Order: sequence, then C-alpha cells, then structure tokens
Amino acid sequence: MLIIRPCQSSDLEDLMAMSQAVGKGMTSMPADEAAWREKIAASRRSFSEKGAHDAVGTYFMVLEDTEAGKVVGTTALYTGIGLNRPFYSYKLSTLVSSSSCLETTRKTEVLSMVNDYTGATEVGSLFLLPEARRPGIGQLLSRCRYLTLADFPEHFGDTVMAELRGWQDEKGRSPLWDYLGSKFFGIEFQDAVTTAALKGTQFISDLMPKYPIYVDLLPDEARAVIGKPHESSAPALHMLKKEGFRFTGYVDLFDGGPSVQVGREEIRTVRESVSGQIRIDSSVSEGDDQFMLSNGCIDNYRMTLAPARIAEDGTLLISAETAKALQLQVGATVRYVFFKAAASASGCSRAA
Repeated sequence: MLIIRPCQSSDLEDLMAMSQAVGKGMTSMPADEAAWREKIAASRRSFSEKGAHDAVGTYFMVLEDTEAGKVVGTTALYTGIGLNRPFYSYKLSTLVSSSSCLETTRKTEVLSMVNDYTGATEVGSLFLLPEARRPGIGQLLSRCRYLTLADFPEHFGDTVMAELRGWQDEKGRSPLWDYLGSKFFGIEFQDAVTTAALKGTQFISDLMPKYPIYVDLLPDEARAVIGKPHESSAPALHMLKKEGFRFTGYVDLFDGGPSVQVGREEIRTVRESVSGQIRIDSSVSEGDDQFMLSNGCIDNYRMTLAPARIAEDGTLLISAETAKALQLQVGATVRYVFFKAAASASGCSRAA
C-alpha cells in the first residue's frame, strides 16, 4: 500500500538516492547528506506540537511503498518563506510612457527584484521515481499537501505559492541566465543554483542590481523564456491550475520560471475536503470510489488514497487495511476528499 507520511532519519539513504535521480533541476533536494539531515530535523519539529507556532517551518513528506519498504516519492510545504533568509523573485510589470511632441505612447516591460512572497507558504519538492509512476499517483502527491493545509491552517500563511523550473535547452542551458544572471554573478548556472540551495541567497543581495531590468534590452532568446516553464514542469503546472493557482507576473531570478499563487482557503482541495467519523466496513472494496484521507494527527501524520463509501448517516466507510495504514481507531475522525469515481461496468472511469 502507498502511504504519505513525514520524512524520518531512516529515510536518509532513500532520499539521497532520490536526489541523484532528480538531477540538478530541483534546488530543494540537493545531493548533500548534511542538507538532508537538516531538512529531516526541521520537518520533524514542524510535525510536532513544539513547532506549531514557529514562523518558519518545513513539512517534508515521503510516499512510502509499504510492501517494498521503500520511499518512492516526495512532496513538501515550506511555510514562512523569506523570513529567515530573503526569498527573491522578479516581478514582471509594464511601464507606460508618452510623448506629446512625438504623439506616441510606449509600453515597456521591466523585471524588478522583489521580496513579495515573504511570509507565504510554498508547495514544492514534488518528485516520483520513474518506476512508481502510474495514473493518479503524481496527482496524489500534489493534492495531499492541500489536505495538510486544511488539517492545520494555523500553521500556514494565507498565500500559497509554487515555483516552477524555468525553460532550459537539452544541454541544461538557461538563456535568461546566460544573458542576464551570469553578467552579474560570473559563475555557471548550476553553481548559482547549488549555492542558493546550500548556502542561502545573500550572494544575490550582494551582486544583483536593485534597479529594474528593461526586458526590451535582452536578446529575443532570453525574452522568450521569461515565465516559460521547463517541459518537465508542464504536468505540475496543469495540476496547480486545476487547484486554483494563477500566474501573476512573478518569475524566478535565475531561469525565469513562473511562480503561481492562490489564497490558502481558495484551493479546490481545501474547499472540498470534509472532516468526519469513519467506520470499518468489510464490504468496502476496490470497486468503490477513491478518496484521499488523512488522520489529522500532527505528531503521527498519515495520508493515503483508498476506496471508501459515504454511509447514509454521513459516516465514511473504509476497509480495515485503510484504517491500519492511517493508524486509526474505530470512531476516529478523518479528513477526506473525493479523488476518483469507481470504474463503471464497461471499465471506464466516471470522473477524472
């Protein structure tokens, strides 16, 4: 069975292997053992009563295949971004100027370095090993974070955002970095990404110009990738948009990848999730509708995707296997949200 739970020290070997599989594109998962130990410790604190009132928190979760005893995916929430170290973005905006002498009005796009996401919650670190990729699992890893937001709203900011990897060519080259960032930092793109991940963003404040960058002064190749996601980010962007996330002009400082945002309570899964009691019923089977469920227990958090049925009295009927996976007792309360309808007799799904 697949369960989602907070990461723990025993996951270190799997997480290091996963960093190698991710490659160089995900800054939140560097192949650095010390960085992973720090992240695991931070996440353990966040998933405890001690961390309930921390302004900055890391909620890093793993997808465990319980039969294989192996971590096969990751997903995370980072709250209070920008409070312990600056969180920089470019804001793409339009300047309008006019000349009565020339009888003309001109619009010019500029990139301004901002810290507008300070205090927000970021969703990120979504990764699934190739061998675990099958329909619905990526969506589960993405949407489970919103159940966490619904379970513990007091832990998270009102604004939720996501950064998407920017466009790069087949050699890993970023045109925006080549024509803009490299001019000020004098290092390779990946060196800048690694430095930001492991040592923080102070070097950005030290070296990046504070004045706006006029987009029209950049080569066409660089302008074309501002706000353009990497090909591998397209599925993630699609899922984010379905939850209500929208692009509002913020892009990554290094590669120009888009950032999207939404109000926490406006997220589709948050709005549609329900908290209610469960009852174990032996008749529940794979033929029933699929639901995402969480046990709502901060210091022993568990989520899963499982068949369930809503009884006439409003109780959620689940199998004994699901109750065991979530470590639930009879009569416990869970949070749940509809995920997918059961297959019809013809074998077709009734809903996406």
